[in-house]
Amino acid sequence: MSLRLAGRLARRELRGGLRGFRVFLACLALGVAAIAAVGSVRHAIQAGLAEEGAALLGGDAQLEFTYRFATNDERAWMDQTGTAVSEVVDFRSMAVADQNAETQRALTQVKSVDDTYPLLGSPVLKPAMPLSAALGTHQGLPGAVMDPSLIDRLGLSVGDRFALGTQEFILTAALIHEPDGAADGFGLGPRTLVRTEDLQASGLLAPGTLFSTKYRLALPSGTDLQDLAVEARQNFEGTGMRWTDARNGAPGIAEFVGRLSAFLVLVGLSGLAVGGIGVSAAVRAYLSQKTETIATLRTLGADKATIFQTYMIQIGVLSGIGILLGLALGGLLPLLLAPLIEARLPVPAVFSFYPAPLAEAALYGLLTAFLFTLWPLARTEDVRAATLFRDALTSARAVPRGVYLIATGFGLALLIASAAWFSGSARLTFWTAGGLVGALLLLSTAAYTVRRLARLSTPSARGRPALRWALSAISDPREGAASVVLSLGLGLSVLAAVGQIDGTLRNAISDNLPDVAPSYFFVDIQKDQMPGFNDRLTTDPGVSRIESAPMLRGIITQINGKPAREIAGDHWVLDGDRGVTYSVRPPENARITSGEWWADDYTGTPQVSFAAEEAEEMGLKLGDQLTVNILGRDITAELTSTREVDFSNAGMGFIMSMNPSALAGAPHSFIATVYAEEKAETAILRDLAGKFPNITAIRVRDAIDRVSGLLAGIAAATSYGAGISLLTGFLVLIGAAAAGEPARRYEAAILKTLGADRRRILFSFALRAALLGAAAGGVALLTGVLGGWAVATYIFDTKFSVIWPSAIGIVLAGIIVTLGAGLIFALRPLAVRPARILRASD
Repeated sequence: MSLRLAGRLARRELRGGLRGFRVFLACLALGVAAIAAVGSVRHAIQAGLAEEGAALLGGDAQLEFTYRFATNDERAWMDQTGTAVSEVVDFRSMAVADQNAETQRALTQVKSVDDTYPLLGSPVLKPAMPLSAALGTHQGLPGAVMDPSLIDRLGLSVGDRFALGTQEFILTAALIHEPDGAADGFGLGPRTLVRTEDLQASGLLAPGTLFSTKYRLALPSGTDLQDLAVEARQNFEGTGMRWTDARNGAPGIAEFVGRLSAFLVLVGLSGLAVGGIGVSAAVRAYLSQKTETIATLRTLGADKATIFQTYMIQIGVLSGIGILLGLALGGLLPLLLAPLIEARLPVPAVFSFYPAPLAEAALYGLLTAFLFTLWPLARTEDVRAATLFRDALTSARAVPRGVYLIATGFGLALLIASAAWFSGSARLTFWTAGGLVGALLLLSTAAYTVRRLARLSTPSARGRPALRWALSAISDPREGAASVVLSLGLGLSVLAAVGQIDGTLRNAISDNLPDVAPSYFFVDIQKDQMPGFNDRLTTDPGVSRIESAPMLRGIITQINGKPAREIAGDHWVLDGDRGVTYSVRPPENARITSGEWWADDYTGTPQVSFAAEEAEEMGLKLGDQLTVNILGRDITAELTSTREVDFSNAGMGFIMSMNPSALAGAPHSFIATVYAEEKAETAILRDLAGKFPNITAIRVRDAIDRVSGLLAGIAAATSYGAGISLLTGFLVLIGAAAAGEPARRYEAAILKTLGADRRRILFSFALRAALLGAAAGGVALLTGVLGGWAVATYIFDTKFSVIWPSAIGIVLAGIIVTLGAGLIFALRPLAVRPARILRASD
């Protein structure tokens, strides 16, 4: 028979409405909506970054230099190219204030500016005033503005004095909004804004201290940014200059948003997988109800293909409806919630309907619907007309013909390839897909095991009728135990994995402080200050260890005479400047893995020792020539050794270490890490900051709190995504409970006829639900822990430990959710009269 006939039959079947497909539509729509919403928000942020790129950057283009100011030639090119140039200096320092006979100190990210700042936009100050007035002279001292949180930390009020280094300032206003703040990236301290010329006597911008300069350019209208970027890189090749322009004014935020949204899309795909189980169960239940219809068609001569096509068309139409509902929901939600989302974003966003994320979500929805409906539909082909009248769908073989297996494999490969393409992370996609497939296999095995154990345990429950009834029901394949364990278990698995990963990352950052991590990082220590610095610490019984090293920053520009990225690709070491030190001998905690360290008196051509793991990842080998730009000067050194560098303990570690004579002429400062008891930290900071006001102290615990806050936001976002998976699983659970209500009515009628009271029957229903929930939660706990371990070990390369509060919560959630759904759909069966039910079944 033709496809046209199948279409006519499908249209007539659809006249019966959507009864039985509510869960089908809800599962598909939720999964598609989650992916569409995440994609729409991502595109809104990207559009905002593109539209407001110049304002975010503070100019049409920016040239950044590491720990030096632009040379005369570089500045001349900028003045000739742009219509206006603004110089910004960015560095960390300690803000010091004397309040009520006590000295308060806090780490701050200082931005010093010139008179042309800002080229675009304007800062918002409280009280309101022009920035030029706020940074002008007040009471004979230069003015400054601060982030409100820093003002509160120091106990300051407008008009109070504070110091940066050896220079005093007057606080003139609170900095409410910084127009180019998004382009500055992550900082360890709140912002302080001053004029650069007012720092001349502060001792904070001495040669060798750690700062960066950014030159923002306003360009003539119509300037081709691509051509200008090429010209700038050609003119200043090898100087360590980094170029940014308005095409991507906040690259760090753009990259972060892209990676987070890609991860959330993969979490959304997990939700679709959960929904797919509900889709499969709904199709299976629907076809079971159509036994007589299919049997009639087969009797009248309908062949296998016609029956398959008839119901494939029906499911395809319903899938289209579910996908359209999901696209509408996913596209509208960001628009409706735009004010709330914009209020929490650090960057502008342009909310609108974006076709690309909607198309991506639709593709995922179509492939998911195809994968999870193909097998239930394929089973109808292998059933004879006579056996269809005898509940053929339960007796048909579980694995369909080879052609359907091939089609399933092709659909799965296409889904994974699409996810890898759209997310931009093939590795994360394959890990997610592997985790989902593994979880489904484990959950399927668990569902079979639960039914098998229930059947074996039923005889041993004699004398406990409620338990016996519950076990007997669980062992019946028609009761939907597999759907409950699969759908709810997978949703809980995603949530469990997110909880384990979040807890593991937090533990990796905060565990064993201060026993493992140092109490303070001190930077910008001048060479002549090191003796006094060490004297103060070595005599303190609260200090257990001090490590110090000369500190420079360098950018790897070439490897063996070729651009570094041509050799090492997009490795993170090449993303910006990296720490460079020098020493006569290897550090005490370093182990040489290959090559040899230079001799104590070596003064020949520069040599470099590289971190072993990073060298292997970048494809470096002994004898390679590395060109490193340090303070605008290219130093080409031979790679003569590699060594282990442990960055996980928050101690001191350098990617590159050179022989001392290679860096003899470069101005630099020292850094130090101090390991001390917590009770000694306040006195250490007070004494060192008082004696050496130019030194910046970074308290490790404060840095950890700041990073933990960022992790909390990421964990919240991923938990919301995992919550969609759990909600979808709950819908599947509701559907399974609703589908099983007729069987429970019949069961209740039989039990009442045999003398059972309502309380005992209700207890049996509750016990059944609780056992299934515990099974789903237990398997979810196992898969979540395995997923968390895999991500922690192979992606984050950190130690894993089970987060037991989260783990126990998952099991309890499974029991509570299943119990709640089971009891809701147990009320009507308990209220029926046995006679009416039993007469209707005759």
